[in-house]
Amino acid sequence: MNPAHPLPRRTAVSTALLLLALACPAHAHAAHGEAAGFTTGFGHPWSGWDHILAMIAVGLWGAQLRKPAVWVLPVAFPLVMAFGGFLGLIGTPLPGTEIGIALSAILLGAAVAFEARPPLWVAALLVGIFGLFHGHAHGTELPEGQNGLLYSLGFVIATGCLHGVGITIGLIHKWKGGQIALRASGVAIALAGFWFAKEALA
Repeated sequence: MNPAHPLPRRTAVSTALLLLALACPAHAHAAHGEAAGFTTGFGHPWSGWDHILAMIAVGLWGAQLRKPAVWVLPVAFPLVMAFGGFLGLIGTPLPGTEIGIALSAILLGAAVAFEARPPLWVAALLVGIFGLFHGHAHGTELPEGQNGLLYSLGFVIATGCLHGVGITIGLIHKWKGGQIALRASGVAIALAGFWFAKEALA
């Protein structure tokens, strides 16, 4: 065996341990700095079923309505939601936020259940109004010391992901059985919305 081998091996191990030791504080520093704002914002919409179901319902409804609604609705919601988030970040009050969120689940669930087909601008307006309430709720819950812009970017991207989930599920609309399943899911979302409203009024 070549006696020169152990030294390079020990050097490689030592170097790897040093790099690991340096990487851990760097990662921890990023997690407590600006990157934490994005991470927190991205996780916020997933933290409550009221947000999750309403945002998925937007995708489901868009899939039922097909083009161009399938793209317009999931764009209208985050755009107005971002404005609502800004209002929340700067401390502008929005009365009835929790009730507005509950109503979003009730009415969007009902729209899916009945496969409602209003004019596109009406559907986009309805979705936008609900986005305002959801955004305001996100904005008011920005943790102290975190970057508001990155936090907002995080919850907007997460919302887009949830809309994408709804659109993907909505692909089953092309089959008769899928149409029935989507309507049933709308009923379930609307019923959940009544539960959210009860909790908000308690």
